[in-house]
Amino acid sequence: MAAPPATASAPSWCPRAAARRVPGAPVAPAPHPGGPRRGGDRFLGVRAKAVSGLQSGAVVDDGVQRPWKLSDARLVLEDGSVWKAKSFGASGTQVGEVVFNTSLTGYQEILTDPSYAGQFVLMTNPHIGNTGVNPDDEESNQCFLAGLIIRNLSICTSNWRCTETLEEYLMKRNIMGIYDVDTRAITRRLREDGSLIGVLSTDQSQTDDELLEMAKNWKIIGVDLISGVTCDAPYEWSDKTDSEWEFKKGQSTESFHVVAYDFGIKHNILRRLTSYGCKITVVPANWPASEVLNLKPDGVFFSNGPGDPAAVPYAVKTVQEIIGKVPVFGICMGHQLIGQALGGKTFKMKFGHHGGNHPVCDLRSGRVDISAQNHNYAVDPESLPEGVKVTHINLNDNSCAGLQYPKMKLLSLQYHPESSPGPHDSDLAFGEFIELMKNNEL
Repeated sequence: MAAPPATASAPSWCPRAAARRVPGAPVAPAPHPGGPRRGGDRFLGVRAKAVSGLQSGAVVDDGVQRPWKLSDARLVLEDGSVWKAKSFGASGTQVGEVVFNTSLTGYQEILTDPSYAGQFVLMTNPHIGNTGVNPDDEESNQCFLAGLIIRNLSICTSNWRCTETLEEYLMKRNIMGIYDVDTRAITRRLREDGSLIGVLSTDQSQTDDELLEMAKNWKIIGVDLISGVTCDAPYEWSDKTDSEWEFKKGQSTESFHVVAYDFGIKHNILRRLTSYGCKITVVPANWPASEVLNLKPDGVFFSNGPGDPAAVPYAVKTVQEIIGKVPVFGICMGHQLIGQALGGKTFKMKFGHHGGNHPVCDLRSGRVDISAQNHNYAVDPESLPEGVKVTHINLNDNSCAGLQYPKMKLLSLQYHPESSPGPHDSDLAFGEFIELMKNNEL
């Protein structure tokens, strides 16, 4: 039996929400008389804030004020299905590819992952927004995704790191969001039919047929999305993982200069590389390979990024000009570009891998890691030349999740070892890159 939709008339632990309590509704218990508690040097009191979009009422045709918000948005998929929902964040009309993410936590890292450019992210976890957002969990300087689709929007936030609500965050960044929609049904449809183009709209003047036509005419395959998320000019990166979040035992005492190509790079990848003893120079996606090699780096990193690797031949050419000359490491888009640069092929998956709970097997040792993933394309291992080894496979579908080519001094992964969001199992991959650069100096 499906859970009833959350409404503002439900009991609330938030002071602001309690002030708007519907007459006759249950009263939330009073706060503990002892007030917030402290543990060590960290303040353990929670910060509670009501989510305004969920609390706002509505007046319907009969002129009666309702204490809950009514459906004011639609998601129209290219298969003709129309899903009514309630909006939060920005208003308007937006087109994107709908993909589902199975992560239980880390929605802020997902929102700021540039690899989601051009996509609506549907969270399969039904309860989103309860921890709010904070400036420390950003994975890039802005949100690149087209919109957020969730089942229940939390009526309040309760987290000591929270600085604003999810709705306030999306409104400031002009990102659309919808809630109170059957995300399980949409996810099943995506699993059966594959990723679908959708139109998200709060514009009541447009008909369902007009929105459907927009979805059918919009394409994401073959589109260069990297050029819209990369940096404008080279810059140096020096921030490490904060000591309170560091989980690696023993810091590296050696220093390696790594040039990182920004195809949509995440901040925590740069932090992890720096924590492993690397001095980082980040360059735009179209930066000439000759300029990079003139810097005489110890290694080159090819980052994650959005879209179709076949749509960025300039990036493939750059990778071809660099591999074999210095040690290289690629993640996600970087992995796919390496596959193409070696002469292999990539293909679009049915609905891709998006989540923080994907099992990956390291075929060299038999070790199984739980990984964070976000990609719609994969490398075809049968198309790779002799000598290239498939080192990792995704145990959900046996797709290629890692490559190694000792002759060319390269390694790559189809998932995110930097764990933002996700488990820390695969962090050792950065150590492998360090060893690759170290052995190249011998």
